Amino acid sequence: MVDIETAGFIAETDALLEIAAVLLECDPQAGWRRATTIGHHVQPFPGARLDEAALRFNKIDPFHPFRLAVSEAHALNDIFERVRREVQAQGCTRAILVGHNPAFDLSFLKAAVERAGVKRNPFHAFSTFDTASLAGVAYGQTVLARAVAAAGMSWDAEAAHSAVYDAEKTADLFCAIVNRWDQLREPAAGAPG
Repeated sequence: MVDIETAGFIAETDALLEIAAVLLECDPQAGWRRATTIGHHVQPFPGARLDEAALRFNKIDPFHPFRLAVSEAHALNDIFERVRREVQAQGCTRAILVGHNPAFDLSFLKAAVERAGVKRNPFHAFSTFDTASLAGVAYGQTVLARAVAAAGMSWDAEAAHSAVYDAEKTADLFCAIVNRWDQLREPAAGAPG
C-alpha cells in the first residue's frame, strides 16, 4: 500500500509532502493483514508549487519545525530499500503499488524518483491495484471513508489525509476485500475441488 499527500495535483510541479507504505503478510489462519508501516514527512523540493487549497484540505504545514521532514531522496530510498527486501523475500521481481486511486500516487512517486535521481524503484511502472474499484465491487462504495465503514471498520475523520493513516486504512480495506474473496473461492468442505 502506498499513500502520498501533496501540495497540489500536478506531479511534476507540486510538492510531495508525506509518503507512507504498508507491507502486508499472509497468516495461514487469519489471512492477509498489515505487517509494517513506513512513513515520512517530506520537505518540498526546491521550487515546488504549494497550492493553498490543497494545504487547507490536508492540513499540512510544509514548514512546521516539528514535522521532522526529510528529502524526497531520503524518504524514497528508505521505503524502496524495505520494499525491495520484501519483494526478494517473496521471490518476486517487482512490487505492485496498491492504493486508493493509485494513478495519482504513482504519478507523484515517479516524478519524485526522477527529481531525486533515485535508482532501483521496486514498483512496477504502470500496474497497480485500485482499492476504490475493488471496494466499489465488494461494498458498493468508492470513497475511502465510506468503503472502510462499509467493510465494518472504524474511520477517524480527524486523522484522515495523513499518509500513514490513509495507507493503513487502505491496507486494511484491501486485506478485507482479498480475505473475503479468498473465503468465497474456497470450496465447501466435502465439495469437489
